[in-house]
Amino acid sequence: MRTIVIASNNQKKLAEFKHIFDSNEYRILSLKDVGFVGDIEENADTFEGNSLIKALAVSEFTGYTAIADDSGLEVDALGGAPGVYSARYAGEGASSKQLIEKLLYEMSEVEDDNRTARFVSVMCAVFPNGERLFARGECEGMILRREAGDNDFGYDPVFFYKPYGKSFAEMTAEEKNSISHRARATFALLEQLKDVPEGYFESPVSKA
Repeated sequence: MRTIVIASNNQKKLAEFKHIFDSNEYRILSLKDVGFVGDIEENADTFEGNSLIKALAVSEFTGYTAIADDSGLEVDALGGAPGVYSARYAGEGASSKQLIEKLLYEMSEVEDDNRTARFVSVMCAVFPNGERLFARGECEGMILRREAGDNDFGYDPVFFYKPYGKSFAEMTAEEKNSISHRARATFALLEQLKDVPEGYFESPVSKA
């Protein structure tokens, strides 16, 4: 069985990974499972850079393959902002409500046809030998003028996905997981991992 440490304690992320990865082939561990504590400074200016920083730190700590993701919202009318700063767009520790309020304020004068945006997720897998893989997933949508839906995670209530005719916050977990940026990146990474030799997944003396 291939052991992979997900560089997160977010239960929603872990559940997505466990759902997508075959439990008979992969053992999925969280940071809590391997005893990793403390913060990892994400100071890169790209999604790829931040995901690599996290995955490297966790793989070096555990001796296992580590997967990390960095994700965010890119709004065309704002020149791609908030981008890698999505989680702190309204300041460090800002709530989802505060993030949305700032976004809607910045978008208040933008016409409906120009409110295009996308969620982006970049996955990075780092193996104990230092090699790494990247996968990118995107989901195109529009920014609404007001919130819609009760599943208020991040910017979901104002991100409208036209093929389903609803916001991310109005979708069921099954609907969202089938088309989300993170799901697309995860599936793309899984396809790459299928071709990786078994011996790549952990060092001779793993720490976890």
